[in-house]
Amino acid sequence: MSDKVYRASTTAPVNIAVVKYWGKRDAKLNLPTNSSLSVTLSQADLRTLTTASCSASFPASEGDSLLLNGEPSDISGARTQACLRELRTRRAALEAADSSLPKLSTYPLRLVSENNFPTAAGLASSAAGFAALVRAIANLYELPASPSELSLIARQGSGSACRSLFGGYVAWRMGDKADGTDSMADQVAEASHWPDMRALVLVVSAAKKGVSSSSGMQQTVATSGLFRERIATVVPENMAIMEKAIAEKDFEKFAEVTMRDSNSFHATCADTYPPIFYMNDVSRAAIRAVETINEKAGRTVAAYTFDAGPNAVIYYQEKDTEAVVGTFYHVLQGADVGGWKSAEIKGLKPTISLDENVAGLLKTGVSRVIMTGVGEGPVKTDEYLIAEDGTPAKR
Repeated sequence: MSDKVYRASTTAPVNIAVVKYWGKRDAKLNLPTNSSLSVTLSQADLRTLTTASCSASFPASEGDSLLLNGEPSDISGARTQACLRELRTRRAALEAADSSLPKLSTYPLRLVSENNFPTAAGLASSAAGFAALVRAIANLYELPASPSELSLIARQGSGSACRSLFGGYVAWRMGDKADGTDSMADQVAEASHWPDMRALVLVVSAAKKGVSSSSGMQQTVATSGLFRERIATVVPENMAIMEKAIAEKDFEKFAEVTMRDSNSFHATCADTYPPIFYMNDVSRAAIRAVETINEKAGRTVAAYTFDAGPNAVIYYQEKDTEAVVGTFYHVLQGADVGGWKSAEIKGLKPTISLDENVAGLLKTGVSRVIMTGVGEGPVKTDEYLIAEDGTPAKR
């Protein structure tokens, strides 16, 4: 028996939707009630690094394992198991077709994963996490699958993870087949198509969410009347307008749809019975700040969006850094807020002043900022979190 340890490492990005996914038509297969569209953010600022390894020498009795940010993580859940099962099945098919291949599909998997940002705080950590897990194991197993095919697998782990298998601007097509074989992601435009898209993330709370996305979605689907209108009319229209806006690099239209769709999503959460509130007073202050910036700039230069959490993600174009970042930096520079990039904020003048109440709420409520932009999909790397002997690498 060979004691060789097989390894593969990949990084995967976070994506933030501008047309939101909310609601499942099939919870087991993670099939959505509507299509969605997102911007993949740069891995220089937000990424998950995952190493997948397997070996005949790993004790079968220990089974598969995952170490996440240094702590053992439970992978016995149905979603993770669905991903592992599908990847193993594909590897086993290759082994059946070529008897010379090592039987990797039969070996226990050891997975080690690290995020460089807070986990489960509404920063799409599960999207990056499942995308990295699926891509790393696919690389380990040398599967000839395309990113779209792998997105079918990642989707079963975390819906929005399917979009993190691509860079740039990405759509998740809801599909209409009952088995989910047409519910997958595709790239609407590469990052290089509209490279000056930027995002400023205001981290309002790095704590875990009060209502998890999964249980929140089920409540909304079951009880919200607004939700039915959202999936029948609002989202299909937003998807069409958004794809055109991206193709034409029309920021004003991109911004309007981004903000309207975020508002629509949170309205359905409020219309859920009992209501779900992911946003708080600091979130609403961020909205007022964006409205003030756009009004004083005389055009739409910034767009807010909120996922299932209080953090604001503010999209803008590089040419409008002064109006957008300059305004927030001026308000937050005195507070103990980390994450500013000194090279990018150097010399920014505060040309726009915010209402005192708005500024006060932001000052006390924002704990960190993340300055980032549009970026690429998963990247294979030689940085391993598992040593050649199969133990977690010392770092």
